[in-house]
Amino acid sequence: MPKTVHIDIKEGRFARLEAIEWWNQDLLAKTRVLVVGAGALGNEVIKNLAMLGVGHVVVVDMDNVELSNLSRSILFRESDEGKAKADCAAQSARQIYHGLEIFPVVGNVMSDVGLGFFRWADVVIGALDNREARVFVNSVCARLSKPWFDGGIEVLHGIVRGFAPPRTACYECTMSQVDWDLVNKRRSCSLLARRALANHGTPTTPTTASIIGAMQVAEMVKHVHGLPAMLGQGLVFDGVSHSSYTINYPVNPECPWHEAPPNIEALDQVDSNTPLSEIWETALRRLGGLDAIDLARELVERLECPSCNHVMSVMTPAEKIHEDQLSCPKCKEECAPVFVHSIPAGSDLLRKTPREIGLPAWDIVWARHGEDSLGLEIAGDNPLMDEAKKPENRKRGNFFEKQSK
Repeated sequence: MPKTVHIDIKEGRFARLEAIEWWNQDLLAKTRVLVVGAGALGNEVIKNLAMLGVGHVVVVDMDNVELSNLSRSILFRESDEGKAKADCAAQSARQIYHGLEIFPVVGNVMSDVGLGFFRWADVVIGALDNREARVFVNSVCARLSKPWFDGGIEVLHGIVRGFAPPRTACYECTMSQVDWDLVNKRRSCSLLARRALANHGTPTTPTTASIIGAMQVAEMVKHVHGLPAMLGQGLVFDGVSHSSYTINYPVNPECPWHEAPPNIEALDQVDSNTPLSEIWETALRRLGGLDAIDLARELVERLECPSCNHVMSVMTPAEKIHEDQLSCPKCKEECAPVFVHSIPAGSDLLRKTPREIGLPAWDIVWARHGEDSLGLEIAGDNPLMDEAKKPENRKRGNFFEKQSK
C-alpha cells in the first residue's frame, strides 16, 4: 500500500497579502506610523494597520471612551467607558495582531506630544476633528519633512488628503479665507470661549469612518512601497450618491512651509530636567551665534487681569490651563493670557527647564541665528526608550530603537 504523504497547505497570516506582486510584508513590519486621534476614524485606521501587519504604531488621543462612541468605534467595548481612548484602542489592536508594537499617548497633540514622536515616525495619519489641530500637525510634518494623510468625516461625507511638505502642497495650502477666519477667530477668543468651542462633536456614521480610514491606510501602504500615492491631492467622498472626485492642490506661494527644513540634532544627554541655558550653549556652539530659541507650541507665560492688573505666572500650554485659573482671585474677572513663542538671550526662562516652561517630554526646540536654524531634539527622555527598559519589552528591539537619521 502506498505511503500517504501529508502536505501542509496552511497559509501564513499574511499569505494573501504577500501574493500581491509588489507587496513587501517585511517592509510593513518595520514601518512606524503615528496616528493622531482615536475616535471613530482613528479606530478604523488603527484596526487596518493591525490587520495589515504594520509593525510599530503610536496612537495619540486626549479623550475618554463614552457610551456614544460604541456605535462608531470598533475597538471600544462597554467595559471601556470612562477609560482613555488611546489605551483602549491600543489594547484592542494588540488583540487583533499580537506582533503589533503599539504605544498609547494620552494627551492633546498640541500640548502633550513631543515632536520626537513625529520624527520617529515614517508616516503620520491624522484622524482629527478640528482645523487648529490639523494646522499644528501640518506645521510639525513640514518642519520634519514627514508625509501625512489627513482624513475628515461628517455624516455620509468624507475626505482624504495627502501632504508631503515642502515638496507638495500642505494642509495650509488647501485652506480658504473662510477656514483661516474661523481659526483666527478661535485663536483670538478668550481661553474660556476656546473651551466652549472645543466641546462639540461631529455627527458621523461607522460606514463613513470605515471608508475614509481604509483610504488613508491604503495611501500609506502605497507610499511606503514607493508607489504613487495621494500627495498634494485629495479625494472627496459623497456617501449619499456614492460618488467621488479628486482634487489636485497647488502649492500656495505665500505658504511658509515649502522651504528646505532645518537639520535636527538629537541631544541624547539632554532631557526635560536639563536647564534651558545648557541647551542654549549647545546651540550657540553649533551655530556660532544665537538670536533665540523658538518653540513649536503656544505657551502661556502669565495671566493678566484687565480690570485690576493682577498678574499670575502660569507657564504652561494654553490647552492645559484650567477654567478656574482664568478667574482673577481678586476681582473675579476673566484674565487674559500673555503668550511666549521664543526665548531670547538674557531671558529669565533660560534658568528654567523644558519641563518647567511646559514643554512635553521628547520635544524639539529650534535654535535661530540670522538665516540659520537648527532643531534640537530633547532625546534624553524619549518615553519609548523608557518603555524598552521594562522586563517584558526587552526582547522587542525594533520598536524602541532610535531611528537613525
